[in-house]
Amino acid sequence: MSREELSMLDDGILTGLLGGPLISAALLYITLLLSSTDPPGDPLPSGWLVEPPMTLPQSANPLSPLQAVLRSRRYLVSQSTFCATLLLVHVCASWVTEARHRRKLVVPEGEVSSVPRKEGRRTYLYVLFTISVTLWILCVRIALEEMRLGIWQNMTYFDVVTSATFFQFSLYICVRLAHRGFTFGEVSLVAFGATILFMELVNLTSAKLWPMSTHYIKTFRLPTPLLIYQLALIPGSFLTGFLLSPLLYLSRHIAQRPVRRLRYPQEKQKHRRLLALGFYGGALLIVGGLVGLWTGWCLGGRNPWTYIVFWMLEGKNKWTRPALLIYWASLIAVSVAGWTRQLARGRRFRQWNVRTSTQAGTGSGDSHGVPHSPRYGASFGQPGYGSTGAQSQLPQPQAQQQTTATTTATAIPAANGGSPNVTPTELSDSNVPLTPLGEGMGPLSLRLPNLSNLPNLPDLPNGANLSNVATELLDAADKHVPTLSVNARRKFFHALAVVMFVPGIAVDPAFTHLAFSAAFALFTFTEYVRYFALYPLGAAVHLFMNEFLDSKDGGTAILSHFYLLTGCANSVWFEGPSRLLQFTGTLVLGVGDALASIAGKRLGRHRWFAANPKTIEGSAAFVVSVCFCAWLLRVVGVVEDFSIGRYVLVGTLAAGLEAFSVQNDNVTLPLYMWAMLVLCDVVA
Repeated sequence: MSREELSMLDDGILTGLLGGPLISAALLYITLLLSSTDPPGDPLPSGWLVEPPMTLPQSANPLSPLQAVLRSRRYLVSQSTFCATLLLVHVCASWVTEARHRRKLVVPEGEVSSVPRKEGRRTYLYVLFTISVTLWILCVRIALEEMRLGIWQNMTYFDVVTSATFFQFSLYICVRLAHRGFTFGEVSLVAFGATILFMELVNLTSAKLWPMSTHYIKTFRLPTPLLIYQLALIPGSFLTGFLLSPLLYLSRHIAQRPVRRLRYPQEKQKHRRLLALGFYGGALLIVGGLVGLWTGWCLGGRNPWTYIVFWMLEGKNKWTRPALLIYWASLIAVSVAGWTRQLARGRRFRQWNVRTSTQAGTGSGDSHGVPHSPRYGASFGQPGYGSTGAQSQLPQPQAQQQTTATTTATAIPAANGGSPNVTPTELSDSNVPLTPLGEGMGPLSLRLPNLSNLPNLPDLPNGANLSNVATELLDAADKHVPTLSVNARRKFFHALAVVMFVPGIAVDPAFTHLAFSAAFALFTFTEYVRYFALYPLGAAVHLFMNEFLDSKDGGTAILSHFYLLTGCANSVWFEGPSRLLQFTGTLVLGVGDALASIAGKRLGRHRWFAANPKTIEGSAAFVVSVCFCAWLLRVVGVVEDFSIGRYVLVGTLAAGLEAFSVQNDNVTLPLYMWAMLVLCDVVA
């Protein structure tokens, strides 16, 4: 079986069709368990320091928060099957269209005969198809009501039209703006998640507008301030990009266009600065105005900015949440600074490799085989070091005399950044006559004594070459710094997720819930800056993130960091009653997936089958590491008791999904394992 055949077997259709209903069923099952106890359980997870959920006391028949969330999650199950039906209609329509155009044998290279060339025609046809499918699904909803089958009957006609239109709109936006960045299963899950957030936003707003005629707040999580801020941050960040899209488009257009093709080439930088200023100013107005006003309205007229400041001081202790913020900010700052230095070294290391291979191919280079420095030509320890390039090298007899005159000095140890067999003469300009020891010392000339533990250190050169020598010493040290592979770089951030998120979830999961939402909004604005080349950070952000890309990041947008964040955050955003469930995403991605990759690459010997890059050793490492960490959390008292046997069973099923699926692990694995942990009653 080839890789192409493996990809065809897992094209993502099952993931897209079953992912949403599986998660919805798990959320409904949690609520049913809480409702079945006597007395009914509290839907707000224990230990969450946040205001109680909002209710509608003005309603004719007000419901408790548990009753409201139970009805909302029944609606969520209908919503998930509804979106799965729409997705199946699109798949069938695609199959039929491809079959019709398959008879066209002559197709230009890089094109698909079923896809029109012109962007306008593609958009027009998709809008027409979206309207047709929406009207069809509305007719199906009416027919099901007439037949009294009970399917989708808790969805009003407004819900049907709104969710169908937005789901298909999300599919189109994902495909067009993140081209080649999604598999079919991933785009289906992303579109479903976007639809759920949008419907929560619509239902919460309508409940605030018409509280008398609304029976309950139809949100699939508890309507607490955490949900209000999440709806303000995540949809608000996308709304900001949509409203300011003309400025973003012009910024990218000017940045990409060659200067010679611009009408006013001398004004390019000025125009980029003005567009960036317009975007930053517009974003502040939208966030502080439209989004801020909506948030304050949903909070009952309270100022959202002062509310969040005072809420920061309402943790277990007044310093708990500020301390978490400082801890997270410190880790991020150290990681970014360290990776900036490491990536700069990696780029210079690659330059040296290119220079060395070029010299080896042309037969040039010194006798020692040391590559020239990319900045100063001859490297430290080479015969031509210190010359300007316009002067010729010394004749062989004179060079031999200088070498003989300095045989009393020994080499600088390579471990200290130097090159072997380097004499004091080679540390200075080769055309400068030798200076006898103890004579002619300039103000910057230093002579180190021959200490017993540092024998025979050479004299540092005269002041003119001191800066060059320092630079070359750093260059020589950089040659010995190992550069990490792309996989190792990416797995570092998985480990960083464990270090950052485990303390936050253990100490204050409610505050971590809000921090995840804020981080997602920050990632969105960072992607605006990177992709649309916003002045002055666009190029720097792009170069930094480009060092962490692999084959999965082939699309327009870079999505790996979004996947990692949401994979860890979903387990908290679902607001499950168990502390163990809240750690699921972080354990699966930060521990299991990272160690499975490392063990598979270093220890893997037995593949599941020939075309599969995953190994049995890697899958075993996934199960063992995740189960061990969950058991360790129980031992230290962070999570409650749970069934180890069932947890191992669910971990094994998740490892099988990780081994045989070609979908992005960061998206599917945490969702699947969280749902299975709920449905298998792992927590006692």
